[in-house]
Amino acid sequence: MKKSYCIYGASGHSKVIVEIIEKAGDTIKGLFDDDPLKNMLLDYKVTDAKSIFQLPEVLWLVGIGKNEIRKKIVENHLLHYGIAIDPKAIISGRIEIGNGTVIMPGVCINSSTVIGKHSIINTNSSVDHDCNLGDYVHISPNSTLCGGVNVGEGVHVGAGAVIIPGIAIGKWATIGAGAVIINDVPDFATVVGKPGKIIKINENEL
Repeated sequence: MKKSYCIYGASGHSKVIVEIIEKAGDTIKGLFDDDPLKNMLLDYKVTDAKSIFQLPEVLWLVGIGKNEIRKKIVENHLLHYGIAIDPKAIISGRIEIGNGTVIMPGVCINSSTVIGKHSIINTNSSVDHDCNLGDYVHISPNSTLCGGVNVGEGVHVGAGAVIIPGIAIGKWATIGAGAVIINDVPDFATVVGKPGKIIKINENEL
């Protein structure tokens, strides 16, 4: 059965979501953005009219890559959120995926993993068995999470980062691009390098 979607945000991330929905054979009913100067995205009209929130029987996705902004949008809009999975992703039948999450082309997610709500699992990233990812997480392209990794709410894992098995990443932490994480990471920490080193901790930054 075909699904109907609306997307909040007319960004580059939204372009990828549009194409995932198209490839799945589903329908895009509309795009919303607060910026009145944004009126087209790919082949679709963009509106700033809040009447779009009243469209019946549609699933919403937030097309914003920044985790903090995505969370604020979700908290401020009581919408019915869907899930978008690219047909070229390899997904175990024994995982859980929260509403609002988007899974990009080339992603591999293995058995017994849990993905939270409104997260982004980006192009060609790998999430191995028994991982647990919180809400509003962004796993950037070509990142690798080995088995049993726990990722807290709002974490951003940079492109090409590697996290070894059994590591815990605290909420709203940032893992730099290309980092190799061999130790647990505390909440709000920014970690870069090979092996990863903490360069700052921004407590209560939200």
